[in-house]
Amino acid sequence: MKTAWSGVRAMTIASLATAALAPYAAHAAQPDDDPDKVARWLDFKEGTFKGRTIDTHGDAVIKLDAPARAADAAVVPIAINAQFPQTSAHYIKKVYLFIDENPEPYAGSFEFTPESGLATIETRVRVEDYTFMRAIAETNDGKLYSAVRFVKASGGCSAPADKDDDAAERAAGQVKLQTEGQAVTGKPELAQVMVRHPNRTGMAMNQITRNYASAYFVRKVSVTYADKPVMTANVNFSISENPNFRFYFVPAGKGELKASIEDTKSKHWDGVVAVDAQPGSAQTSAMK
Repeated sequence: MKTAWSGVRAMTIASLATAALAPYAAHAAQPDDDPDKVARWLDFKEGTFKGRTIDTHGDAVIKLDAPARAADAAVVPIAINAQFPQTSAHYIKKVYLFIDENPEPYAGSFEFTPESGLATIETRVRVEDYTFMRAIAETNDGKLYSAVRFVKASGGCSAPADKDDDAAERAAGQVKLQTEGQAVTGKPELAQVMVRHPNRTGMAMNQITRNYASAYFVRKVSVTYADKPVMTANVNFSISENPNFRFYFVPAGKGELKASIEDTKSKHWDGVVAVDAQPGSAQTSAMK
């Protein structure tokens, strides 16, 4: 379990449904546990970061917002919030997301650039059992900082599917990309990309067929503005059905915001929206 992404692709449905879920069902994490001593986390920490130091008091760099108790374990809203703006001299280049008690604790990563403006990401995830959730931010100088939350939820990865798998797969691929509000030149602008996709875990029994459909999910979302990278998400089935990501970019006059989506069957879809950023007011400029 040292490598996060290759292990997911190699697992069979049977191993995910039995070997992955069963051993942890009776050993749910508790809020009073020491988050730095969780065995699954220590395993993935070593496999991913190879002994690198992680600052566990990273509140000045990154914060993680998640509900203490989720209303729906299959759709848990989270926000990973950067605590400073992106500049060419100092920026967050990557954020890793771990959900300790999920069948695959490594949920994915998000890459950012100075053109992101703010290395903040909002999305929705599945949570299989009571767990610590972790965001690890890597800055451009190679330092690592963590933010941790404990979330009470269960069954999000193995929740029974009540939809026709074939129909859901045929409908996959609709992409909606939008900005929020009037874009202002040089000011971080909030945007959102939504993808219609079943994002199957391979661990949920279809209540109609009583079968387990194979895992099938969006694995990469690449967003550019004016052909420059803004946000790249490399994710797995921990992301909820119909993936939804909110992020920032810095507009400059007229340009195109583009999103490219790839799933585990190597299907590709794209979305694009024209952005016409207006000059900022004198007050806005003075506040920068």
